[in-house]
Amino acid sequence: MKIKNLIIAVLTLISAAAEAQSFNDFFTDKTLRVNFILGGNSDSQNIYISNMNSIDGWYGRKNHLAEFPVEGNTQFELKDKKTGKVIYRNSLSTLFQEWQTYPEAKTSNRSFENVILMPMPKDTATLTISLISNRRQIAGSITETISPTDILIRKTGEEPAPYEVLNKAANQEKCIHIAFLAEGYTDKEMDKFINDARIATDAIFAHEPFRKYQDRFQVIAVKSASEDSGTSVPSKGIWKKTALGSNFDTFYSERYLTTLNLNRVHDCLAGTPYEHIIILVNTDVYGGGGILNFYNLSSTGHKAYKPVIVHEFGHSFAGLADEYAYENEPLELYPADIEPWEANITTLVNFHGKWEDMIAPKTKVPTPLSKKPEDIKNRVGLFVGAGYNTKTVYRGMQDCRMRTNTNPDFCKVCQRALEKLIKFYTE
Repeated sequence: MKIKNLIIAVLTLISAAAEAQSFNDFFTDKTLRVNFILGGNSDSQNIYISNMNSIDGWYGRKNHLAEFPVEGNTQFELKDKKTGKVIYRNSLSTLFQEWQTYPEAKTSNRSFENVILMPMPKDTATLTISLISNRRQIAGSITETISPTDILIRKTGEEPAPYEVLNKAANQEKCIHIAFLAEGYTDKEMDKFINDARIATDAIFAHEPFRKYQDRFQVIAVKSASEDSGTSVPSKGIWKKTALGSNFDTFYSERYLTTLNLNRVHDCLAGTPYEHIIILVNTDVYGGGGILNFYNLSSTGHKAYKPVIVHEFGHSFAGLADEYAYENEPLELYPADIEPWEANITTLVNFHGKWEDMIAPKTKVPTPLSKKPEDIKNRVGLFVGAGYNTKTVYRGMQDCRMRTNTNPDFCKVCQRALEKLIKFYTE
């Protein structure tokens, strides 16, 4: 038995060494931040690299480097120029691609700031950024050569903003880094910000599977002070001087609270250990949003703060789709003949590999709603109505935190998707 255990231990060490060696073969312990612009209209899109930054320390994954965590609406990959080998991949979604679905995009052209993070390559590499349409096809892409010795890559983060650690990971080398960022909090309100960040942290880790894997997360609260308290409300003529320049009325939608200033967001975080971003806005008006590997932004003073921050984290961390739909506001984001990439919705075009193994035999499709609490809590099926579509998009369970703020849990389908992603980042 001792020999068997020794063999297992040796194999584990060899595996860990090989994984670390793979990272060390191509990267240094620094972050390459690429700032780029997305611009165009509903029918066209352009991608432009604006500049790049170098920051000491890499706080993303060092395993599964050449795999996409999730598909996303924007993808980027880094290739070693000498060997042609893909050495890093990641994905995100963007406000620009959302804006393309609005009526304004049919008559106007606009540009949006975007930022991607990757480990700093040791040698010259090629970076490809691709925008993916809702038909899961490449809508536009660029490829640029990156030299780590480029004199125009500016070093930043030498004087990071002060922060507090809210949750400490058991293994600092294999953990998920989350940073809360203050918006609309003055210097005198930093204690309130830290308390609001603790409330959000507790809310997230009260939900499975985050509770189960809490020791795999390193969570900090970054004290980015604003000159004014609160946030801007353009429809009321209110413009505040805040750290990130957030505002309501995004895309002329009254409750849509965002910041379009992605460079400022990442400037405030430079030098701190971060990858996933949660922006807390000091207002009691309902608003916010969550965008995959972009940010989660929520107002902190509204009574629905805790369920909303968790719901939006499902979007920003894992790319989970909304599971609700409105009869009077249909959004055609998911074509009926294309399978969505999101793990928690389906059009049944290519359902294999999602949650079909969780559905009991003889379950009806569409699965009928039930008033029984045990059915609502436990029955997995194919419930019509999700992804803002009432007819052709299905969800896995009757209710879920991704459907309503009143449901206390992520459904079993979402929990499995979240657990898979946590393990992807940390194992």
